[in-house]
Amino acid sequence: MAEYLKTASRTAEEDHADVSVAVRALLDEVAQGGEAAAIALAKRFDKWDGPIVATRADIDAAKANLPEQVKKDIQFAHANVKRFALAQRETIVDTQVEIMPGLIAGQKQIPVNAAGCYVPGGRYAHIASAIMTVTTAKAAGVGHVTACSPPTPGKGIPDSILYAMDLCGADTILNMGGVQAVASMATGLFDIPKADILVGPGNAFVAEAKRVLFGQVGIDMVAGPTDSLVLADSSADPEIVAVDLVGQAEHGPNSPVWLVTDDRALAEKVIARVPALIDDLPELNANSARAAWRDYAEVILCEDRNEIVAESDRIAPEHLTVMCADLDWYLDSLTNYGSLFLGEETTVAFGDKASGPNHVLPTSGAARYTGGLFVGKFMKTVTWQRSTRDAAKPVAEATARISRMEGMEGHARSADIRLAKFFPDETFDLGTTAD
Repeated sequence: MAEYLKTASRTAEEDHADVSVAVRALLDEVAQGGEAAAIALAKRFDKWDGPIVATRADIDAAKANLPEQVKKDIQFAHANVKRFALAQRETIVDTQVEIMPGLIAGQKQIPVNAAGCYVPGGRYAHIASAIMTVTTAKAAGVGHVTACSPPTPGKGIPDSILYAMDLCGADTILNMGGVQAVASMATGLFDIPKADILVGPGNAFVAEAKRVLFGQVGIDMVAGPTDSLVLADSSADPEIVAVDLVGQAEHGPNSPVWLVTDDRALAEKVIARVPALIDDLPELNANSARAAWRDYAEVILCEDRNEIVAESDRIAPEHLTVMCADLDWYLDSLTNYGSLFLGEETTVAFGDKASGPNHVLPTSGAARYTGGLFVGKFMKTVTWQRSTRDAAKPVAEATARISRMEGMEGHARSADIRLAKFFPDETFDLGTTAD
């Protein structure tokens, strides 16, 4: 039975502030006041009174301001994400099948017409989120992609994010963050088409705005604080394990991290090492990582690798790193995770920034039932059918009888009229009309 060497004192669910009332009020303001209301909220929350839509001159200036190495790094990450997204797109295909002689059904893959990509701002410049969302939407074939991010007061979107958005193919870029940006993309303000889907990470207000708007628009997922789990055995390097846990804890003060292992000595070394690694971070990063480690981190000792896998699947983490012998066994055995990192030669940070697979992933155990952002999120799988008259005959007979059994006489008559037209000389047992 698993033993907890370190337990969390809080959970994300318990600590989640109820922001729904505030978000709904802000959404109502934009719904009623349109662009003027969105601009007013941008002034209030973003401290931004400049133009909302970034111009080509703004983008070109950002590009000119960036060091060449920064642009090369962004280009490198974009190329990897695009290559992986296009490979995913090739697996999502149109198909058709002859269900019975003369009855053909199929499916088509159709990209949505417009997408809105939210790129977080604030403490960190989320260059990678711009790359992950916009690139993937374009690889899916979305016709118009709007990207937005909170502007820096007096300056606008940071140069690196603005450059990344443009490089990845954003058709319109909004100097706007928060609920007002989500609402603007959902309702088609500032001369952009209404978004069919909203994607990208954000704070609790952004996540709640997406949740409230779901149905009016599609969303990638309802996101909570980012979380990460490391599985390790005696072959793992405790220093690398500790560094990786700290690196993910710096996301925020309520970002859970877990270590699940069958090696007590390794667990104790990691627990002892983490505080010093946190103290060595810059103050802002250290404050987040320290709170996350203190309040949300857990270290779980298991008897063997089967119990390790069971614990991992129970947690269903957003990010899952395996530093164990026999990586292929873990690849075959694990079932619940957003993205999997096998061996110390890769790490969640690689996936977060530049290696290719998407970093917008299910949090808070949602990996039990969904994967992360990929080209398929921007596409609709729709079906079609056609039939010869001979093939329609048995389908119509069955439809009429089933419909009447259900009491749906109008449905039955849709079948009756075709049988009467196509086969006027035949009689059919079409069930009994309900009284």
